[in-house]
Amino acid sequence: MYIVIVGAGNIGTPLIEIATAGGNEVVVIERDEEKAERAASVYDCLVLHDDATTKETLLDAGIDRADALISTTDQDATNIMVSLLAKELDVPNIVSVVHNPEHMDLFARIGVNTMQNPQRLIAEYLYRAVKRPSIVDYMRIGDEAEVFEIRVGEDAAIVGETIQQAASKGLLEEEMLVVAIERNGDEHPITPRGNTEIHAGDLVTVYSGEGATPEVTDVFGHFEDHSVDPDEH
Repeated sequence: MYIVIVGAGNIGTPLIEIATAGGNEVVVIERDEEKAERAASVYDCLVLHDDATTKETLLDAGIDRADALISTTDQDATNIMVSLLAKELDVPNIVSVVHNPEHMDLFARIGVNTMQNPQRLIAEYLYRAVKRPSIVDYMRIGDEAEVFEIRVGEDAAIVGETIQQAASKGLLEEEMLVVAIERNGDEHPITPRGNTEIHAGDLVTVYSGEGATPEVTDVFGHFEDHSVDPDEH
C-alpha cells in the first residue's frame, strides 16, 4: 500500500514504524523540523518537512496515488483540514485521530474514519486493568456490551461443562456467548459449538451484553474482581 501519514509525534511515530515494517510505501508529512529529521533518520520512508494543510504539500507527497491517508496530529482543526483536502483529492481511505469527542460528528459528516483520543483510550485501558484484573484484553461495544478474553480458573464453575450444559445451568446468561477458545497444545483457536467442553486454563473470548461484571467473571473462576473497585475510593 501507498500510505501518507501526517504527523510524526507520539501517535504518528509508532504508526510509521508499523507501516514501514509491513512493507508499505510510506510518505510522512511533519511540520516540526526536529521530528521530521528524526523520522527520516530512523525509518525507511520519504519524509516531507512541510505543512500538510496545503494541497501542494499533499500533491508533493504523491496523494494522487495514495491508497490511504492517516492524520495523527494533536490538533483536530489540522486533522479536519487535511481530511477535507484528502477527500477532495479522492483518497480512497482516510483515517484521523480525534481528540475532542464533540468533533466526532464533524469527521463522520465528511466521511472520515476516526480513532478517538488515543491517550484517553490508553488511560481507560489502564484503569480497566486495575478495576477488572482478571481480564486479559477487552473491547467495548456500545454503552455496556463487551468482548473480552479471560483465563478459566481451576475452580471455575464452568470447568468440565459443555457450552450447552453451561447455558442450561444458567452459567452462561442469555446475553453471553463464548466466541473462541485458545487451549495449550492446540495450534489454532477452537470455534466453540454446543458440545465443546471448557477446560481449566483455557483462554476464552467472551461476548457479554452487560459487560465483564464481577458476576460474569465469577463464572470463569475469578472472584478477585469483587475485591477491586476503584470507583469506591
